[in-house]
Amino acid sequence: MSFLDYTYADKWVLWFLLVIPLLIVWYIYRQHRLHPALQISTTTPFAKLRPSFKVWFRHSLFVLRMLAIALLIVVLARPQSSNSWHNVTTKGIDIMMAMDVSGSMLAQDFSPNRLEAAKQVATRFINGRPNDRIGLVVFSGESFTQCPLTTDHAALINLMKDIKSGMIEDGTAIGEGLATSVARLKDSKAISKVIILLTDGVNNSGSIDPFTAAEIAKTFGIRVYTIGVGTYGMAPYPVQTPFGTQLQDMKVEIDEGLLKKIADMTDGLYFRANNKKKLEAIYQKIDKLEKSKISVKEYHKKDDRYLYLGLIALLALFFEGLLRYTYLKNTP
Repeated sequence: MSFLDYTYADKWVLWFLLVIPLLIVWYIYRQHRLHPALQISTTTPFAKLRPSFKVWFRHSLFVLRMLAIALLIVVLARPQSSNSWHNVTTKGIDIMMAMDVSGSMLAQDFSPNRLEAAKQVATRFINGRPNDRIGLVVFSGESFTQCPLTTDHAALINLMKDIKSGMIEDGTAIGEGLATSVARLKDSKAISKVIILLTDGVNNSGSIDPFTAAEIAKTFGIRVYTIGVGTYGMAPYPVQTPFGTQLQDMKVEIDEGLLKKIADMTDGLYFRANNKKKLEAIYQKIDKLEKSKISVKEYHKKDDRYLYLGLIALLALFFEGLLRYTYLKNTP
């Protein structure tokens, strides 16, 4: 660590360092005045003579004294090192992901299909939020909790890999999926509670009205981001025929009005993803909107660092005196 890295308790003392250049000028001037001149007819006999080492070394006395004075001035300014650290308390956000696993999620307007694309993008989203508790609800004609709120994201991702279309009764029960997610979040003490509801269809199943579920979410201070997935117009769906599975173009129907209303009621947002890249951008936007809040307490500790500088100054004065009265002693 250099002098520039230190802080100084009495910075004004450092102005006295300006005396050093003045002393150097005075020393040079004094050297010229102290050496008497001798007039001779020619200097030829002395042309090959060179000053001895002792002649040059006598300037070390002045160098040592200037070093001692400079260091003592710095000591008087009280150099200090500053150590700081943070005591960080992370307060994450609780997020429930409600994912549609109905048969229509096998449509291949996303690669390889809507469901797999949604799982891949959601996995990247989870990996990017290490401080949050995240859970997973799946819904089709009914809903259930695939994974409760957890910080064990590795377990959550493994459970997400296991979900597939057909694992529960077919249909699209948006109200059921939303209500199940709300039930998992209502008792949360997190500073922010969020549901990300992803679907590609129209509510046609379940016993819970989506608007009723949205009202309950609003009551518990839960924000809902809704995502409609599917291209515009027609999309290729795998259909079982006597000749095996074949792709048939079928009309994409998403109840955007319902999804927008749910988002508006809960102070959330609605997004439409017509391809995988757009879906990735949506999750990135939600990630920025719902940043984990971190409270930071900052501490500083200062340690005086003038002791070793004072010791160097004393050593410089010691050697200056030792040389002055021994090796470099002037003989009358």
